Amino acid sequence: AIGQMTAALRHRGPDAEGFWANREAGIAFGHRRLAIVDLSEAGRQPMHSASGRYVITFNGEIYNFRDLRRELEGAGRRFHGASDTEIMLCAIESWGLDTALTRFAGMFAFGLWDKETRTLHLARDRMGKKPLYVASTRDALVFASELKAINHFPGFCRELDLDAAAAMLSNGWVPDNSCIWRGVFKLPPGSVLSVTAADFAKARDAASLSHRIRHWWSLAEVAARGRQDPVAGTDEELTNELDDLLRLAVRERMVADVPLGAFVSGGIDSSAVVALMQAQSQKPVRTFTIAFGEGGFDEAPHARE
Repeated sequence: AIGQMTAALRHRGPDAEGFWANREAGIAFGHRRLAIVDLSEAGRQPMHSASGRYVITFNGEIYNFRDLRRELEGAGRRFHGASDTEIMLCAIESWGLDTALTRFAGMFAFGLWDKETRTLHLARDRMGKKPLYVASTRDALVFASELKAINHFPGFCRELDLDAAAAMLSNGWVPDNSCIWRGVFKLPPGSVLSVTAADFAKARDAASLSHRIRHWWSLAEVAARGRQDPVAGTDEELTNELDDLLRLAVRERMVADVPLGAFVSGGIDSSAVVALMQAQSQKPVRTFTIAFGEGGFDEAPHARE
């Protein structure tokens, strides 16, 4: 079953696949790898922590993993490879899950098994850039990056959620954390769901586990703090600070062991990102754009300029 699920996600990770299972605990992970950092076998997933306590299947990138690695090495930790996944596991093992989450700067969704407490943790990044769907059958809790994978799990019933379908037809999207299939939900951004086998047995289905979701980050709270303590400085100081932050953000996202590129539209945002990439690259940055046959939607001429 896990093999069929990962096969449905091959387009997300064409470079390798991996599996891990613990029959006694009744848990299994699958993973499709898109190798960006550390292309060696040391970066394969699912991955175990150094002590063997944790197992992770992770989708995304931790942009500040090099800074975290230096900090952990300063505390005496050592690493086998150069992947951000290994840094994540070491951070969780060293600081605990909740603290580690606040230290990760990046886009991520992951499943983490704690062998010691026999707890499954599902977590998602601050803005929900990486997707994570959670569903259930009569005797299993299932999660994946796409519904395509969940559709392949034995016993999963694809029943249309009429409210979600109506919202999609009227608004063009499914609101909140609902899903087009009944009984499936999207883990909210900036949250973590921690569940044991006993928790799932009591809940009976995935939707009933919502009370076990806790938010480790909240955009509303950040905005409220900003209103209470607004940023101070002259226009020049604030402009320089924004420039520094943008350069840092672009530089961190350029860490890769594979060639880089960028999509360019006709707007100034993508052009600014490419300009910052080029300012920090010794090679020409490859850019791509998408052209449309209808003039009202085609930004290719502006992108060429």
